Amino acid sequence: MNIGQYNELRINRIVDFGAYLIDDDTHEVLLPKRYLTPDMKVGDVINAFVYNDSENRPVATTEVPRAVVGDFALMRVKAVNKVGAFLDWGLVAKDLLVPFSEQRVDMQAGRSYIVHVYLDQASGRIVASAKLAKFLNKTEPDYYHRQRVEVLVVQRSDLGYRVIVNNEHWGQIYQNETYQDINIGDRLTAFVKQVRPDGKVDVTLAKIEKMRIDDLADRILDYLKNHGGEMTLTDKSDPDDISKAFKCSKKDFKKALGQLYKQQQVTLGDTVKIVNI
Repeated sequence: MNIGQYNELRINRIVDFGAYLIDDDTHEVLLPKRYLTPDMKVGDVINAFVYNDSENRPVATTEVPRAVVGDFALMRVKAVNKVGAFLDWGLVAKDLLVPFSEQRVDMQAGRSYIVHVYLDQASGRIVASAKLAKFLNKTEPDYYHRQRVEVLVVQRSDLGYRVIVNNEHWGQIYQNETYQDINIGDRLTAFVKQVRPDGKVDVTLAKIEKMRIDDLADRILDYLKNHGGEMTLTDKSDPDDISKAFKCSKKDFKKALGQLYKQQQVTLGDTVKIVNI
């Protein structure tokens, strides 16, 4: 039974205070009564999250935590005491401890921080750490150009946004390639631009070019249809005006207009006009 993870478990027996779930090795864990539904019966298989309660006993829940063991996530501090900071883990009966030794700065109640969730081998308890670097992969990344990856936004910088790529490596999204609102804690799909000599990964939120241009062309057509078939934005317009309207670069805007023109869907001039509404 994997502590801190989801487990496929079978209902072995139902008691007054809940149900005992069993794994393939016949280990049992309690699913408290508040998680039982009227249709649950012995023999049913449940995908349950298993964690340790306040007395370090395994317990199951059908609630969805904000992160499982091995994940990085943004979580809000509910309280701080002499032991450390306690995070809102998304579970009714359990908060997640960040010991003082695992805090980069003194955590404050009400504020949110990116942390890594791990199983402490000494105590057997699930805890979190704000010292992210020590949990990242130290081997050289082997991503290929334009590989699709998942990123977690960790920090804003002068260059743009520092991210964690595929839960393993440091990455960077550059400000001049950002055409959407980004917040700390966001999980986004991105594409690899390059792996730098220092092992960090430059990524972009822009889709593979053809997909990106096709998507932008469709949005331009929708805009024209919703604005009487004509718009004053052209390939000569200010880049800031284009970015504000379509969340894209002027370069991509010109390519999308050119594609629509070749397909005879728009005419170009002092304004852009749709051929058929």
